Amino acid sequence: MHFVRKTALADPGYIRTADHVRLFYRDWGTGQPVVFLAGWTLSSDMWAYQMAPLVEAGCRCIAYDRRSHGRSSDPGRGYDFDTLADDLAAVLEALDLQNVTLVGHSFASGEMVRILTRHGRRRIARLVFVAPAATPFPRKTADNPSGIDGALFEQVRAAIARSLPDWAEANAVPYFTPGTSRAIFDWTLRMMSQTSHYAALEMNRHGTSTDFRRELAEVKVPSLVLHGDRDASAPLEMTGRPTAALIPGARLKVYEGAPHGLYFTHAAEVNRDILAFAQG
Repeated sequence: MHFVRKTALADPGYIRTADHVRLFYRDWGTGQPVVFLAGWTLSSDMWAYQMAPLVEAGCRCIAYDRRSHGRSSDPGRGYDFDTLADDLAAVLEALDLQNVTLVGHSFASGEMVRILTRHGRRRIARLVFVAPAATPFPRKTADNPSGIDGALFEQVRAAIARSLPDWAEANAVPYFTPGTSRAIFDWTLRMMSQTSHYAALEMNRHGTSTDFRRELAEVKVPSLVLHGDRDASAPLEMTGRPTAALIPGARLKVYEGAPHGLYFTHAAEVNRDILAFAQG
């Protein structure tokens, strides 16, 4: 088990990690702590429509910008799951959070599993996986025939390397639902544009090649998986369902018609489920 060296609150709204990265965070409300982890290339802003209602319901809601995202500093390193899990542990330690419910979208599923592997569950009471994409193991191998061929991931990274904005624009519609406003697409694209290009590529590389199957089987905290049956980014049968199956006692809830961006398109239902689980 790994332990985080002493971390500190750098200045108002920032936490400084052991390797001197400044992480922007927001901390709203009082009560049961719920810590939100953003998806790939997104920032803490994505959770606005969860945090405000949960604060009103009596929770303390914390979200932070991952290194090289949003308002956090851009060190040009540390995009592997070990380092990102250490950053999460630094946030929990600096704010001295206990009995935490972690809520992670997409890529963040890997960070939530890895923090338990490296730091244990002393501060963590529950996990909520929202459309997990990094777990259990996306890549096709001899013992994982249902995964995606690695060559396809390389093609995606090549497209991102040429132009992340163009790639994101081409994939915006299936990320949400028909009828989602252009304003929401633009809001999401602005968040993505605030992420380091190098970080986006490296996190994609780690997120599509890391095998969490064994670690998922070792998760010993209550876990809830929320996933849509119209998720084009992380198909339910490849990610959400096997993630829930591998975690002892985990519960899977499938939202009919929900896409990868269900935190917005199905916000009211997602919020009810997170709140009930956190307070249960």
